[in-house]
Amino acid sequence: MAVSAEVRERYKSDLKPIWCPGCGDFGVLTATFMALGNLGLNPEEVVIVSGIGCSGRFPAFTTAYGFHSLHGRTMPVALGVKAANPNLTVIAVGGDGDTLAIGGNHFMHACRRNINLTYLLLDNNLYALTKGQASPTTLPTQTTDSTPYGSYENYVEPCGLAILYGATFIAREFSARARKLADVIAQAVQHPGFSLVHILSPCVTFFDTYDLYKQQIKELPPDYDPTDIHLALRYSTDTEHRWVGVLFKTYKPTFEERIQAIREKATQRHQGLTLQEMLNRRRV
Repeated sequence: MAVSAEVRERYKSDLKPIWCPGCGDFGVLTATFMALGNLGLNPEEVVIVSGIGCSGRFPAFTTAYGFHSLHGRTMPVALGVKAANPNLTVIAVGGDGDTLAIGGNHFMHACRRNINLTYLLLDNNLYALTKGQASPTTLPTQTTDSTPYGSYENYVEPCGLAILYGATFIAREFSARARKLADVIAQAVQHPGFSLVHILSPCVTFFDTYDLYKQQIKELPPDYDPTDIHLALRYSTDTEHRWVGVLFKTYKPTFEERIQAIREKATQRHQGLTLQEMLNRRRV
């Protein structure tokens, strides 16, 4: 159910977005407002953490709590926020370079830990803020300031990586489809565990992919089974099409649930022991 413009206004800050006119990030911001409104979340219940790059400006344009972190360090900050207050809805926002290059190691461990938060990956296939150099998701045929004759590195597929790393909810959408994107973001926020939403968000200044994606994007088949990991890998890594929708979904204990289980186990094992007795047994 779509929310009214009045409801979406609750999440808009007084600062106006300063992205280039036509940037895909506008669509992502609108979809996020719609998703939060559909979920009925209050701005003070939400924390948006970003890194560096065009997407790094994201928190400033919302009335939710925000943290503009360092390049590639979005996930450690988001994890810290969630660990400190599990009741908060934490949404991390990062670009393709921020997520898969300098932040690739943190991204991997966030997936395998199954932290209960949502990651919005705004992918424009290059480093746009620094004037259009190649990134991990740069297409093989794309020319950039750093690859004037085409990319010499293999393309990185975020959804396939997330599936293999252990994320439990992976979806892909296009920034130009705000309503569809809002629905996927809402599903990701509601999912218990690490959720990745890979968003194709074109850069109109250095590599305008709107027409390309309009040709490549296809809805997942009606009988598609998102619980089939082999099917999810095949569709997510298809180089001819860009399949959009929920690619993979499963349920496993979250990072927070496993920590609580360990706490309870430790409490039961050492119940009734004094600190000195525990020290004597080298259990501390």
